[in-house]
Amino acid sequence: MHLVTTKFYHYGFSFVILPAQIYVFILTKKVLKFEIDLDFVLIAINTPLKDYRVCHFINKYLHFNFKKTPDLAVDIFQVITEPAFFSIYHYQWETTETDFYFIANKGSEGLLIPEMREVDYFFMIKNFIDDTDLNNIISALNRIPEIMAAVKIEPKKIKSRENLLF
Repeated sequence: MHLVTTKFYHYGFSFVILPAQIYVFILTKKVLKFEIDLDFVLIAINTPLKDYRVCHFINKYLHFNFKKTPDLAVDIFQVITEPAFFSIYHYQWETTETDFYFIANKGSEGLLIPEMREVDYFFMIKNFIDDTDLNNIISALNRIPEIMAAVKIEPKKIKSRENLLF
């Protein structure tokens, strides 16, 4: 017995008409891929001090002027509707419009970057900074006696990097 089938497309769906009024719907799958633009430099900082004390030492040794801003609200859990809050400080080099953020990894409801639980704070640099200035900042951070370590990390390798987008 020979079956006569008709196949047609309409609005992204494939339709196959079989004899005896049997319809088969085949969904075509489209995959959208996008990459998040992570145009910032990230430095992980380990220290036992509270955020305001670390910012005081950074301001003193690096001649910055970090100021406390309202806490960063991040939805770190998919099922909880309330965001977690993380302490954040801001400073800007006005000549180059480079923004610096000092962000706590430990917040009201958990970790900003859960896969980096050994990190206490993140030092984020947005906009352009040349390699010489970056290396000078990392060296100066490591010279502060109260900071145990300051290490540049690659944001693209962080699993929960979306939490750093604000």
